[in-house]
Amino acid sequence: MRKVKILIACGSGIATSTVAQKKIEEILKEEKIPAEIIKGTVSQVQYLQDNVDIIMLTTKYNKPLTKPIISVFGLISGINEEQIKKEIIDACKQISEKNKGGKEKC
Repeated sequence: MRKVKILIACGSGIATSTVAQKKIEEILKEEKIPAEIIKGTVSQVQYLQDNVDIIMLTTKYNKPLTKPIISVFGLISGINEEQIKKEIIDACKQISEKNKGGKEKC
């Protein structure tokens, strides 16, 4: 499996993204999905998206992006947490498997 490059963003790039990062790391570790995670603010998403495979947000974002997006606020609030976990696992597995034959972009 190839590492999945993930951008986690929140309003400040510090608070909720840090909580979400820890939970996402745990989820992916349990599933043995290798990942590289970077954090940022929602204002940086447009510029950072070219360096990642998927974007996970703890806040609303309405601008068009070229990468898949998952809203992960539920990992913090507990609302629909199991559904979000499944979405993260499915998306990351798909990305990792899709690109496993390709050249690693590190």
